[in-house]
Amino acid sequence: MNTTAVQGSIDRRDFVARLLAACPDALVITGLGSPSYDVFAAEDRPGTFYLWGAMGGAAAMGLGLALARPERPVLVITGDGEQLMGMGALATIGVQRPKNLSVVVLDNGHFGETGMQRSHSSLGVDLAGVARACGFDQVMTIGDPDDVTALAAGIGSRTGSLFAQVFISVEEHARALPSRDGTYVKIRFRAALGLASM
Repeated sequence: MNTTAVQGSIDRRDFVARLLAACPDALVITGLGSPSYDVFAAEDRPGTFYLWGAMGGAAAMGLGLALARPERPVLVITGDGEQLMGMGALATIGVQRPKNLSVVVLDNGHFGETGMQRSHSSLGVDLAGVARACGFDQVMTIGDPDDVTALAAGIGSRTGSLFAQVFISVEEHARALPSRDGTYVKIRFRAALGLASM
């Protein structure tokens, strides 16, 4: 088993900003913690759902949204720690294979929200390999920030389920906190989907 961490060098915040700018029509689900901060810092838009307090749920929520809205690209942006808590969702996505769902994992090999302990992805767990084994149509590993162009093209094409493991730097950024008001986030997101508030 490989226990050597893959040292990422991509600036997470810049990468996320470039990705969102290239995917203006995507519905976005964020994993809790740093991915939410990165997405909010880049662009707070009504079609973004910040998943507070539900570690491991981002990919599963993205799957439900993708099945309900096949005409829209659905983009899950999460971290390695959050995705490791929801590995079963990858298997279900692999079975369902929605053509409009993309899961992007920002992987620094650490649990950023609990003290930067090493995560399983720096201890030999190959998240891209797991996604491939689960049956994702396209799997990418990204170590070059300029690969954001190819990733955005794959997201926009809606031709198959996509998983991307992006090797980011461990560098921390200032927290940019989106609203923690779950009711507000839900109502705003439903409005972006053209649905009445509940």
